[in-house]
Amino acid sequence: MAASPVLSDSQTLLCIVALLIAPLACAGLALLNTGLGRARSAAHTMTGALCVMAVAACVYVICGHSWQGFAGDSSRTFLLGGKPWSFIGTVSPFLAGLSFDGSPALLAAWMGMIGAGLAGLIPLGSGSERWRLSAVCISTAILAGWTFPLFAHWAWGGGWLAQLGSNYGLGMGYVDLGGSGTIQVVGGMTALSVTWLLGPRRGKFGYDGMPSAIPGHNAVYILFGCFLALVGWTGLNSAGALLFAGVQPGRLALIAVNTFLGAAAGGLGAAAITRSRFGKPDSSLTANGWMGGLVAVSATCAFLPPAAALFIGLAAGAIVALCVELFEIHLDIDDPGGSISVHAVAGIWGLLAGGALGRFPGGGQFLAQVIGVATLIGFVFPMTFGINWLLDRIMGLRAAPDAERQGMDLAELGAGAYPEFVTHTDDFMQR
Repeated sequence: MAASPVLSDSQTLLCIVALLIAPLACAGLALLNTGLGRARSAAHTMTGALCVMAVAACVYVICGHSWQGFAGDSSRTFLLGGKPWSFIGTVSPFLAGLSFDGSPALLAAWMGMIGAGLAGLIPLGSGSERWRLSAVCISTAILAGWTFPLFAHWAWGGGWLAQLGSNYGLGMGYVDLGGSGTIQVVGGMTALSVTWLLGPRRGKFGYDGMPSAIPGHNAVYILFGCFLALVGWTGLNSAGALLFAGVQPGRLALIAVNTFLGAAAGGLGAAAITRSRFGKPDSSLTANGWMGGLVAVSATCAFLPPAAALFIGLAAGAIVALCVELFEIHLDIDDPGGSISVHAVAGIWGLLAGGALGRFPGGGQFLAQVIGVATLIGFVFPMTFGINWLLDRIMGLRAAPDAERQGMDLAELGAGAYPEFVTHTDDFMQR
């Protein structure tokens, strides 16, 4: 089992400051999801975001942190090759037993609360305009209470992925400082599961099977959310680097530079792709490229030279722009927020590219990242799909057709986000 890290006073103070600004990533993503949806469901999406954050924080504190733990905490292990590998944490619920004096374990629990909420917001963007609020809350509770903390233990809590370095000689073990896999891919895999189970929005695909454009209702929300996300991601990446890699305070400048470069290059990459394909850059896809760049550089932000961060972000933006079209046109997946492309695909790209281009002590880092990605695809995705499939059979995830027709604001909240305006018309000619 990995030893619990010790932070200096300056590292602790900087980690607290970083975690104070990290929730801006959640605010930015909530605005992005809202702006990318239609006006008749805007209040529902924002209310859903608040509920996701509330449910995730409470459930994570009640039981999620018990499974995640922290390096050096008690856990259940299994023997393989004569070496112990940690599988799941066994610490007390309700954060009992933690020292409430700014200890690394408490700071990691704080980051886990934020990370669980951020992971829960990702599928909210994919399922918007048709995902019932009660189903959102229950799915989030399972994500924050089991799926997220289980993988977080493996990556952040001294689990078997983190032990690939000490037990198997693969670099530093699986590295995921800002949560490209732990938060983003876990949330993105949940988004893919939920989107498949919900099916497309009414009117998205015509009788000929071709998708119809359903533009977002507020580009200002979308783009302002990107700026908030940059600040929050910088805090999240900085806190993760301090807690899980023990970087010195001076290295936070490199992390901030790489985070900004990843976002900027991602936005430019998506803008260039959309301009070359459609003649003009697309604002919503440019925003998704920006977010994809943030996601991609998060895992290894403390170990990337700036040129590598720029390349990873640029490629992430292009990948996101192309994958949004791929999922919609060729796979018939209706993802209003682009969450699968931005968080799952860009997160996987960042984990692999960071392992190949980062500067790590020793060799084998890329293989450790590959093992982490294989675990996400081969274990986490089937598990989260099965959980949400069962939930769909028990209570139903999708709203009734009449609720979708009139908008989720009126159907589930009883009032619209913009009551002064006519926000939509009904089209009964589309399925």
